[in-house]
Amino acid sequence: MTAPPEDEYLALSGLQHFAFCRRQWALIHIEQQWAENLRTVEGDLLHRRAHDEQQTESRGDTLIVRGLRVVSHRLQVQGVCDVVEFHRDPAGVTLAGREGTWLPYPVEYKRGKPKPFDADELQLCAQAMCLEEMLLCSIPEGSLFYGEPRRRTKVALDKALRARVESMLAEMRALYARGHTPKAKPGKGCAACSLKDLCLPRLAKVQSPAAWLRSHLPGKEDEP
Repeated sequence: MTAPPEDEYLALSGLQHFAFCRRQWALIHIEQQWAENLRTVEGDLLHRRAHDEQQTESRGDTLIVRGLRVVSHRLQVQGVCDVVEFHRDPAGVTLAGREGTWLPYPVEYKRGKPKPFDADELQLCAQAMCLEEMLLCSIPEGSLFYGEPRRRTKVALDKALRARVESMLAEMRALYARGHTPKAKPGKGCAACSLKDLCLPRLAKVQSPAAWLRSHLPGKEDEP
């Protein structure tokens, strides 16, 4: 199967959407629909602060790069890392214009608190996998910085998490190739979703005409 051109690679940010809700991801990334609410605006402001300088900052044995663009041709995905720290480390890689070797450490910024599911961890892991392919190195760990507790949560980028990333990206590519938007599956997260008025999850509970006929007209329930 021929690989798509780079400008048609999946967006890294879509992993977080897809893990939260497949329909939300499809509305955004296939149908190109979007709507703002307080949560999306707060998240955007947090990311803008993280990307503000978009230049290398040196702090002793640490280099800090903001808004770093990354890509993986193997995974056919691309995006932007909020922050990548490069720590001086014998196991690291060489960087142009810098002495010594440096180990990359991705840090993703998120609003609110840590989530009860692994959407943020999947996005961070995918960023690390892109960096590993680009820099020919190994990245065993990264961090998520949450705006509400204002502290980092370390994430082990283990085999299980990496397998989840690959499986999810494969599912995303298949849906994207078909241009298919999954049906709504109403849940607790729908109330806070900025796309609820576009998604209309409550309609998923409405019976189809065929189902209504089977349940209301005599003899219809016996028809094949």
